Amino acid sequence: MHARAAGNRVFRDHGGAPTPVELMVSVVVPTCGRPELLNRCVASLVLQKFDPDRFEIIVVDDRPSDANRAVVERWAQHAADSGPEVIYIASPGPHGPAAARNRGWRAARGDIIAFTDDDTIASPDWLENGLRAFRGDVQAVWGRIVMPLSGTPTDYEKDAKNLETAEFVTANCFCRRKMLENIDGFDERFRFAWREDSDLYFRLLDFQAHIVHEPKAVITHPIRPAGWGVSLSQVKKIQFDALLFKKHPGRYREKIRATPRWDFYLIVASIIAVIAGIATGATNVAMIAGAIWLIMTGHFCYQRLKNTSRSFSHVVEMIITSVLIPPLAVYWRAVGAFKFRVGFI
Repeated sequence: MHARAAGNRVFRDHGGAPTPVELMVSVVVPTCGRPELLNRCVASLVLQKFDPDRFEIIVVDDRPSDANRAVVERWAQHAADSGPEVIYIASPGPHGPAAARNRGWRAARGDIIAFTDDDTIASPDWLENGLRAFRGDVQAVWGRIVMPLSGTPTDYEKDAKNLETAEFVTANCFCRRKMLENIDGFDERFRFAWREDSDLYFRLLDFQAHIVHEPKAVITHPIRPAGWGVSLSQVKKIQFDALLFKKHPGRYREKIRATPRWDFYLIVASIIAVIAGIATGATNVAMIAGAIWLIMTGHFCYQRLKNTSRSFSHVVEMIITSVLIPPLAVYWRAVGAFKFRVGFI
């Protein structure tokens, strides 16, 4: 059995005349240098309990590699006779997941676009349940994300698990193609995997799109192992909070962060006061500022250690990174405010 495409219609040849079948949904998966995870993800998509004639899988490689291409080609061959069409798109970059998703949905033929990430595992009925939610004038759907953990988590794992309670994340969402065209897809200025989904969600809300939550559309998102001090490399993503705030100040304060990180600013101010006090010989000022810094940093570290691992390595990591994160966070917030020309604190 072979398939050929025309417009948004797939033709299946079942030994007689080709039979037209409406292509209903296109699944878009951005990827970048993770062939093992991509292989697991595509496997879960190919094995969906959904008519394979009615969906396609589009993998957009944000940093094209032979390894990623090989994964997609293997699954394309495997699914050629009885599975969905599996398509590889090279997108020389990296330009970020927002740009990759745009390239994917614009090349798609389905009337509905389903988004997930290359490190997820779709439940067998993910597509079926997600698409069932498109009743009446529904224009977008977001499903449920499960992030399994065993044992006492690290600070990184505890923070990552918050994705389970987030609204409308691109690891598990569906949107009508026409709606994506109306709002011009993702904002490609979000170069990291950070806040680009919130921006899309907020623009859908501004457009007064009818959005529903379908908890039966389940994606499992295993938490990837992370190296020591991973939180330091994550801090630079904060610069894109400034862009989100510039575009949606009210929704940012309502759904992301109600107030600025005054604790970080106080910590940085106390560091400056210590240095200034020492430089000018104002010992009392330096001592008071040092005490404030110690108390505030200690509290920040305590909050990160609460209900997390007490292993020696993790405790040391929390102490060192808790000292470094506040000034780094203030720096990257300032970078974002300058880059996107917005008064963001």
